[in-house]
This record gives sequence, C-alpha cells and structure tokens, in this order.
Amino acid sequence: MVGRLAGKNAIITGAAGGIGLETAILFLREGASVLLTDISEAGLQKALEKAIELGQKASNSRLETKVVDVSKESDVEGAVSHLDSWGGVDIMFNNAGIMHPNDGTELETSEKIWDLTMNINVKGVWYGSKHAVNSLRKHGKRSGSIINTASMVSLVGAATPQVAYTASKGAVLALTRELAILHAREGYRFNSLCPGPLNTPLLQDWLGDDKEKRFRREVHFPMGRFGESIEQAHAVVFLASDESSFVNATDFVVDGGMTKAYVTPLGPATDSPRNLAS
Repeated sequence: MVGRLAGKNAIITGAAGGIGLETAILFLREGASVLLTDISEAGLQKALEKAIELGQKASNSRLETKVVDVSKESDVEGAVSHLDSWGGVDIMFNNAGIMHPNDGTELETSEKIWDLTMNINVKGVWYGSKHAVNSLRKHGKRSGSIINTASMVSLVGAATPQVAYTASKGAVLALTRELAILHAREGYRFNSLCPGPLNTPLLQDWLGDDKEKRFRREVHFPMGRFGESIEQAHAVVFLASDESSFVNATDFVVDGGMTKAYVTPLGPATDSPRNLAS
C-alpha cells in the first residue's frame, strides 16, 4: 500500500522525543521524507536511531537530522532551506516548545522566563510558518500543511498557573488562525494541535513526585489518565495528510475530553496505548 504521506517532505521541530519523535516514526511509516530537528544534538542522535529502528523508512524517502534553535530565525531558515534539494517542504510541524519550572503566576514569573518562553513557543512557530510558506511558494506547491503545537491550556483557565506558557500557547492559536485564512486560497493549511496533559518527560519531570500537584490535575481527566505522545502523533498524521484537505484554521483538541468536562467519572482509568519509541 502507498503511505498516506508518500512523496511528501516534512520538517519536525522538537523531534528528539515525545510528540516529535512519535510523529517522526509515523511519518516515516506513511512514506514521508523527514528532517528531524532539535536543539539537542545528543537527543537527535538517539531519536535518529529510534526512527531508523522503528520507522520502516521507504526506499525512496530520506531521513536526516539538523540541530536547530527555533528562537533563532537563521536556524529555522537553514532547516527549511536544507529541504530545497529534496524538492521543498510539504509539511511543517512546529512542535518545539518549553514549559519552564519557574513559570508560575503573573507575580512569580520573571521577565527572563517570560521572554524565553515567548521566544521559543511563539517566535519559533512564527519563523517556522514564515519560512515554510516561502518554501512552498519557491517550489510552486499547490498545497501544504503547517501544524503548530499549542495546548488545551490556551482554551481553558486554570488555578495551577503557568502564565508565560499559557499566554504563549494562546498566541499560537491566534497566529495559526490568521495564517490559515491568509493563505487558504494558496492551498496552504494551518492548524493548531491542542494536546491535553501528556505522559511526556517535559510534563512528568515538571510534576516530579509532588502527589498533590499531580492530583490537582488528574482529578479532571475524564478518562482517568494522562494522554500519550502516540495519540497526538496520530492526529498530526491526519492533519499532515490529504485526508484533512478541508480542515483549516482549527484548534484540533486531543485531550481525552478534558476541556468539555464538568464532573468527571469515577472508576479505574482507561488503558493507555504504548508509545513506539519507549
């Protein structure tokens, strides 16, 4: 069978682990050529090994890595330009992000943490979107999919604040909607992925062994559990594929029903799917 992404070239930022790595593996299985990018060279090498082991790369597709700091436009532009020899970008997954442990209330969060968060979470998406459009136009593409990782916290309020993170993800939603409408007649679709709380190192390291901190969140899960990266990755594959050709400017929420819940059910949690890379 021909993969759902056969012949397409994709860039994934924040690809060293979590959603980015799981998505890379699925992209490869669906026939895409993939450039893995991340700020961590060591992380990228491990991700590359996992992607080679699990991705089942098609014989005519490519798999490469590039160290990229998404807060630096030259890095992002360089990653996009790297795909010129492949035929240009078809899919841009702006997934890299930061959730800093010193991000708290508006009184607790320093300007340094605010600026760091905005530079990565918002500027990184802006740069990725900008240069993806430049590439799509340069190579005469009549369609393209740009997927930007936001969060369900951009849709609801929380009494467990991380104001810089929440504000940055709200900015991603607004930016994505604007670009989606702006470029709709060119065939370039922009959608935001809005994950619920996930069983990723980013969040789990932040929660640590603080049982009260965990309970404050887990009590609101309708399915009784954290989401898994693979569940987000499947959604990204859909948004990247031609199957979603009429899906544009959406806040694509994958949160187990959390943003729609008032009182959550009792009973044991549902089973989690296994991530491919862990």
